[in-house]
Amino acid sequence: MGHIVVIGAGQAGSSLVARLRKDGFKGDITLIGAEPHLPYQRPPLSKAYLLGEMELERLFLRPESFYVENNIALRLGQRVTAIDPQAKTVTVGDEVIAYDELALTTGSDPRYLPAAIGGDLEGVHVVRDLAHIDEMEPRLTDGALALIVGGGYIGLEAAAVCAKRGVKVTLVEMADRILQRVAAPETSDFFRTLHTNHGADIREGVGLDHLVGEKGKVVGAVLSDGTELDVDFVVVGVGIVPSTQLAEMAGLELENGIKTDAHGRTSDPSIWAAGDCASFPYKGNRIRLESVPNAIDQAEVVAQNMLGAAKDYVATPWFWSDQYDVKLQIAGLNTGYDRVVTRQGEGQTVSFWYYKDDQLIAVDAMNDPRAYMVGKRLIDAGKTADPAVVSNPDADLKPLLKA
Repeated sequence: MGHIVVIGAGQAGSSLVARLRKDGFKGDITLIGAEPHLPYQRPPLSKAYLLGEMELERLFLRPESFYVENNIALRLGQRVTAIDPQAKTVTVGDEVIAYDELALTTGSDPRYLPAAIGGDLEGVHVVRDLAHIDEMEPRLTDGALALIVGGGYIGLEAAAVCAKRGVKVTLVEMADRILQRVAAPETSDFFRTLHTNHGADIREGVGLDHLVGEKGKVVGAVLSDGTELDVDFVVVGVGIVPSTQLAEMAGLELENGIKTDAHGRTSDPSIWAAGDCASFPYKGNRIRLESVPNAIDQAEVVAQNMLGAAKDYVATPWFWSDQYDVKLQIAGLNTGYDRVVTRQGEGQTVSFWYYKDDQLIAVDAMNDPRAYMVGKRLIDAGKTADPAVVSNPDADLKPLLKA
């Protein structure tokens, strides 16, 4: 049956090897991960885990016994340094491992601040893996001064956790508004108000000029408008980039990540990719999705295709974010929207419905799981929703599913 090697022991890698065994693959499987931990969930890192509400063991996607019982060789805390597509081998340290089929589930890497503006100072943190969180957590003390750089979802989630821990938060976003790249002004307004009401200082249209250090540790910041701030620590949330270094070294085609076809196969017929690192065809375009649902679903389709299923991956994008007592659920992709319809509930319950040429393409639902569920089902089915019904808070949404 051969040997399948999977590089990247995150959500996608774990899902892929599990699906291989579920679908009856009897050959050898090796899962290689750079981190020393069992494959774990990332979303709780910046939420429940950082708040101390989730134990380490609960982060793990599967217990170690799962890998033992399914004869999956785990190579944790080990980094692949080279792929040789001609010889069909990967190099780990001094060891060369042969493969018959290879899957890249290498995920993504956080963007760091340049060292030239203080990015290498002690106390400057990113939010991506377990080591990052464990390093940052002790700094979240009552009255500490935090600067959050970046007003996307990662930055806002970090700001919420810091504020809940009693940290005094200043968040700067260089764009005109928070969430500008990913959401409508209505959603930005909602979360700006939410954070301001919890004591955070949100500054939009203001970037970071440089950090100030003393004895190698961050102690202050100078913003692009000249404002000077005292700072105890900094959280950098300025996005992530697909981890494509190995793919590039192996000569694979890249296009906003590792370029794959609809089956998840790369430009090398024996190498596949899934998760944050992979871009794929979607409705006549090419996209890359940074989400847990995509990592799971795409990895499972790739596993099936490695076994000969020849199945297209059809993405159904959805995302979520937890901030304070608000759960945001997002269905669809809002790219190119030309109209937003608001459905206002009570208190912090509200949803924003995105349309393009009268077609529903996405929904942002805050504390409104029913609106999210209906919107997602409509979008997945290619249906739209009457804006008059959507905007009427007394109207039942369920009949829209039967239209």
